[in-house]
Amino acid sequence: MINTEDFIKRLQKVIDYYGESASSFAEKIGVQRSSISHILSGRNKPSLDFVLKVLSSFPEVELYWLMNGKGAFPSEPRTESYVLENNEGTTSSSKMIQNLNSSDKTIERIVIFYKDGSFQNFENS
Repeated sequence: MINTEDFIKRLQKVIDYYGESASSFAEKIGVQRSSISHILSGRNKPSLDFVLKVLSSFPEVELYWLMNGKGAFPSEPRTESYVLENNEGTTSSSKMIQNLNSSDKTIERIVIFYKDGSFQNFENS
């Protein structure tokens, strides 16, 4: 059995990490707002469906951490997404890296993942 009080603390940590309100979090995972409210208040225990919706909507949450508190959260570092286009609709990798580099940080590599499972790797040279 899971410790409901500890689960609530971990769920609240997830909500805070993403900067969500309970209402917006419920909308993102596809449950009613009252479901979140009842779980956070301890009135209801989370269902398997609820846990699976959290995991599928927020990939940085690991099942074992959410359920038992073992492991790490977030499981992967958060990254920022950028969309850069020139007049032709594409940007060369060197121009993209040049646009994203700031004075205190230098980009080493950019990897683009496509929905078909393929990817492109751009290295800063």
